[in-house]
Formats: sequence, structure tokens, C-alpha cells
Amino acid sequence: MIKHIKSNEWNIIEEGFNPDYQEISESVFSLGNGRMGQRANFEESYSGKSLQGSYIAGIFYPDKTKVGWWKNGYPEYFAKVLNSPNWIGIDIKVEGLTLDLFKCKIENFRRILDMKQGILSRSFIATLENDKKIKVDAIRFLSMENPDCGIIRYSITPVNFSGKVTFIPYIDGDIKNRDANWDEKFWEISEIGSNKNEAWLLSKTKKPDFRVAFAMCWNINVSEYSINSSHNASRCENRIEIDCKKDETITLDKFVTVCSSLYYEHKKILEIARLKAEKSKQTGFEKMFGAHAARWDAIWRQSDIKIKGDISAQQAIRFNIFQLNQTYRGDDERLNIGPKGFTGEKYGGSTYWDTEAYCIPFFISTAPQQVTRNLLIYRYKHLQKAIENAKKLGFSNGAALYPMVTMTGEECHNEWEITFEEIHRNGAIAFAIYNYIRNTNDLKYLGEYGVEVLIAIARFWAQRTTFSNEKQKFVILGVTGPNEYENNVNNNWYTNKIAVWCLKYAMEALEKVKVSSLKMYHKIIEKTNFDIEKESAEWNKIIEYMYFPYNADLDLFLQQEGYLDKEQILVSDIPVNQRPINQNWSWDRILRSCFIKQADVLQGIYLFEDEFDTDTIRRHFDFYESRTVHESSLSPCVHAIIAARIGNINKAYELYLRTARLDLDDYNNEVHEGLHVTSMAGTWMAIVEGFGGKRIINNMLHFNPSIPANWEEYSFMINFNDNILEIRVSQSQVEIITHTGREVVLFVYDNLVTVNSLHNVVLPLQSGFY
Repeated sequence: MIKHIKSNEWNIIEEGFNPDYQEISESVFSLGNGRMGQRANFEESYSGKSLQGSYIAGIFYPDKTKVGWWKNGYPEYFAKVLNSPNWIGIDIKVEGLTLDLFKCKIENFRRILDMKQGILSRSFIATLENDKKIKVDAIRFLSMENPDCGIIRYSITPVNFSGKVTFIPYIDGDIKNRDANWDEKFWEISEIGSNKNEAWLLSKTKKPDFRVAFAMCWNINVSEYSINSSHNASRCENRIEIDCKKDETITLDKFVTVCSSLYYEHKKILEIARLKAEKSKQTGFEKMFGAHAARWDAIWRQSDIKIKGDISAQQAIRFNIFQLNQTYRGDDERLNIGPKGFTGEKYGGSTYWDTEAYCIPFFISTAPQQVTRNLLIYRYKHLQKAIENAKKLGFSNGAALYPMVTMTGEECHNEWEITFEEIHRNGAIAFAIYNYIRNTNDLKYLGEYGVEVLIAIARFWAQRTTFSNEKQKFVILGVTGPNEYENNVNNNWYTNKIAVWCLKYAMEALEKVKVSSLKMYHKIIEKTNFDIEKESAEWNKIIEYMYFPYNADLDLFLQQEGYLDKEQILVSDIPVNQRPINQNWSWDRILRSCFIKQADVLQGIYLFEDEFDTDTIRRHFDFYESRTVHESSLSPCVHAIIAARIGNINKAYELYLRTARLDLDDYNNEVHEGLHVTSMAGTWMAIVEGFGGKRIINNMLHFNPSIPANWEEYSFMINFNDNILEIRVSQSQVEIITHTGREVVLFVYDNLVTVNSLHNVVLPLQSGFY
């Protein structure tokens, strides 16, 4: 764990430059606007270790699969979001010497990510090898208002000399992915050029045929300078040379547009990019920034969580909310949320089940309804591919297996225990539909899209079960649950549980559509060729006779069959120098151990909490939490929610900090690869569903708030059925406020209350409320 970030409510601050932390900071200080993202690489040259990373939403490369032993059903490629041409570069020369922070003496280095306004700033004093000293101030933002635009303000002040300073803004297309399977470059340059005040580059992926145009313009705050423009096969630049005076500040504003063929015609894309760059230049830095900051202000008004009395916790939750909102805009149903967002290459940048299980609860409550709807329509548009994926594995009759990893709907993950066995992902997608409907009552979506997906998923589960003559029960064999530290197991409790629930909910949702629109109901039956009598009977039989591993002596649901055959030791027994075990133990040793990577049984208890009493929940939490190493970023938040549910607020707070500051403090020593963007939504869940006790039961909103002992107060906003509610919790009371004026009936501590524009609900804080 590394603690090099200063505590601050609205800013991420790094003071002092340590090259050993550079790749970590490049991840932590990343920027994005939903359309593109940029690691916090330096504008100027840097010869130290760095992961140059510029990423564009929806643009990927099908990197040929690399495995030692090919198995039937393996995908041909792993889809990777591409490290795209570097558009932020501004080389600096001082009296002919190149500014390079790896080679210079650096003083007063300070890097700040202003989350309130979505801007990255950096300042330092550098002494070059020729003893010339300069002060540098750099500001960067990716416009939320104009998502094709990135803007940089770069200022230099000579400290101890007067002389020549050269700014060289450039675009470099000679880049590659660090994670390329075959060390291949994925881009080709179609066109490149430069003239006196601009430069441009048109890049094309080798496959599929994506085009991305980059164009830059600039302004400088002096009138006298010499300029030269040039380009070669892959780099275009302008060279601006100025005779500077001591203590005179020279400021270059660089305006860049990045236009992809996802949004613009191939033939016009470069022309459009150049026009947009020129328009940005004419608008100017201040106005562009003002519009951008106004967008962030609107986002924060709805999604902010305020914590009084704990700056570390406040900083952490805002960091997570910030990263989520700059990763996904919700205005394009072709896009989704990769586990690393725009902050690194690991996991390929593709879509995992993380979106449905963790991100959707966040966006349902903090963004307009269309944002979550588009995430779900993304999966609907991939339904036929999911059916094809299942067919490749031997399933039929429209059964669908959604991919574990995808960009286009095709499976592109090639680890067999994930690709073939981690089938619980189907359940996450079905539960996300249910979660959306219970928060929005959007029956139109359910009829037009949702039920069709649910039927296909249910058909998969019906075919994936086997009837065991020995048990006289249905079983599900050869799976991997969310806990990936146990592979190829039989009857994983969570997988069996989510399978049964999916079968139930598919029938319930179909009936719901029948009641709301008989016409739509018949259309679904016809389109899916659903045999109501036969398939419903089959599903009901599986529901009734599904096998769930259980130990009567401990009164516990078991992770899977045979779990108690393992040596039952606790996480507290593992020597500190052997943690994390995934970086110190062999895979064989991990698989034979009882240790759990992430919530598995507890994941099911979290989703279906209303089926279990408090004693049952506490018993399972105490048993499994003590065996969980939390080496998945998706783990601590679920445990935090359950800990709050059983009244263990100290444990909930400990786990909240672990999930909230996972990246800021680099708990698992892996932030250099990128942030854990999808798990960041779990931080929000830990507060709202954990401490806030938010639940929806029988289509009614419930809150059962608690508060950590060291917090004075916290508050959050909820969008429920287009009603905006604010919940404030202090050490003495709970207050519910409406921001839409409409009357809302809800439960607080099982008390039925009504909130409207004339009446806030105020109740005393309770403890031990479950």
C-alpha cells in the first residue's frame, strides 16, 4: 500500500516527484469525458518508465488470441481498446536542451486533479543540465461539453536567464499497446500534414476499419516568435521559438480534436476534425473551460456524496464518483464501461459483468433514466451474438450465454475457467434488468427489450442444469463462481441461486408485460417462439428441485460441494509477507486453499437479502468474511453493505475505506496498470446501500440509515421513479428532502412516511434497527 496522495475534499494532490510512482500517478490522475480518455502522462518529454495511454471509446482491435493449448469454443481474438496516437505532446527545449523530468533536477513539483471542475494541473521548477532554470505550469482538460476536444494550457517562465525557449506541440501516431499479444502495432497512418498554425493526422486500425482523425491548433500569448512546421510518416508538429526574458511567462494553448468514425463519415472525418480544432481555438481556453466546468457542476449536483468529519473518506468517494462520470456519458447505446475505463490497458478495456452488477445501481440513482436504459439496450443489441456464443458451446432453441468479455457481443476471453465456466454473468444481466425496472417502472423497455433477453437467459439455465438421479435434484456442474480462486467446481451456491432466480423472473416479467400490453406480450411469444406450457413447466420443475450445498452442523450454505473438505484456516493466519496471495502463491496452492477472492455466497445474500433473517446473514458473514482475502476489487463493497446490514458499522467502515481508497492507496499494488473503474461504483453502493440502508421492497423505497462513529454527517441524492430525493444522516437524526416537488411515500426504519415540497421527513437516528 502506497500513501503518496494528500487528503483534500475536492482535489487529488501529489507533492514532490518520485519516478517510482510515475505510472501509478498516470493512472490516478487520468482524465476522460466518456468519448475519450487520457492517462496523466507528461506533455513534455519523459525518458523514465511510463505507460503512454490515450484511449477512444468504442475503438478496439481484435488482437489474435495467444494460448498454449487451443480448446474448442475459444475465441479467435481478444478485443482491446487501443492505445491511440499521442495528442498531448509538447516538447520543450531550453537553449537547445530538451526538458525531461527524468533527467532534470525537480523542485516544488505539484500535481492536482480538481474533481469539482474536471481539470488536471501541474507545476514545478526544473533545472536543466545547462543550469537553466524554468518554472512550468500546465493545465489540461477533456471537454465534457464538446467531447471531441482536449485542451492544454502550458506556461513557461525562465527563472535565472533570458534566452531561447522552444515549444513543439505535436501529434505522434507511432504508438503501440503494451499488452499486444504478438508485439504488433495496431494502427496505420492514412494521412498526415502540417502548416504554419496547425497539424493533423488520420489514423486507421488494421482491423476492423476504424478511422480516427486528430487535429491541433494553438494560441500563444506573445506576438514575436519564429515558427516552423514539419511532419514525417507518423508525427506532425509545429516548432515555435521565442526569445524569452527572465521572469516573463510564455503561455501556449493547445487545442486538439479527436474524431472517430463511430460518429463521423470516413471521407469527411479529417476535415471535420480540423474545423473543430480551429473552432475551439477561436472560442478560446476560458470559454471552453467555462462550458466544461458547468457540465461538471450539473453532474455533481445530482451525484455528489458529502461526508463531514472524515476528509479521507470524502476525498475517496468523490474520486470514485468522478472517475465513473468521466468514463461513461450514457448518450450512446453502443458503448459500455470497461474495468479500467480510460486509465490503462489491462482487461482490454472491454465489457465485463461488472457493469450490470456494480455500475448500474450507481447510474440508476445518480443519472437520467436514459443512461441506464442505454446500458441495458447495449446488451439487447448483442442478444443474437449471445445466442451464437451459446450455440458454439452446444446450446439450442435461442438459449443465450452473454460473453464474459466483449466489445461486439462476441466472447473474446480465452481463459477456459472464465470463458466456459463463469456463467453467473448471465444472472448479473438479468438482475440488472430487474433492478432497472424496480427503480423506474419502465415497462416499455421491459416489453420492447428486456423480456426477450430474460427468456434467452432462462433457456440457457434450463439447458445448463442436469438432473442428478443420486440427489434427485437438479445440479449445475463444472462452473466458476464470482470467487475465481475456485475453478471447475460443482454446484456453486451462488450460481445455482442466480439460475433459479432468473427462471422465476423471466416468467414474472413476461406476465408483467402481459398485464400492461397484451399486444406486446403476443409479439414476444411469437418472436421468441416461446412454448408457454412446456417451457414454463420445465422451468418450474428446476426451480422446485434445484440442489443447494448446505452443512447442517454449521447451518451454512456452502460455496460449493466439497468446500469444507479444504483446510479451514483464516485470512488472519496468512503471514503479511505472503499477501496478496495471488502475487506470492502458486495457482495450485490458491485453488486448494479455502481462501476466497471475492464475495460468492455473500453476493447471493446481498442480492436476495429479503429471503434471509438477520441471524442467517450474520452467521454467513462471520464465516465467509474471515476467509476472504478481497483480492478482487469487486469484493469489499458487498461485504461492507452486509456488515452495515447486520449492525457491524466498524467493519463496514473498514471495508468501505478499502474499496473507496483501493486505487488512491494502491492496496493491491497494481494501480500502475490502471484504475478499477467498475468497482468504484461499489464505493457508492457501500455508502448508499450500506450506511444509507437503501432498499426497494415491493416497489417501495426503504431507508435504514446508520453512520460511522467518526462521521459528523453524510448526505446523498437518489433518483427513484424520476423523484430526486436527498438523504441526510447525522449522529442524531435522518432527514429526507425532495428536490422535485412531487409527493413521495417511502419507509424509514419501517415507518411509512410522506415527503413533499412542504414537508421534509425528520426522524431520530436508530441503531440496531434490523
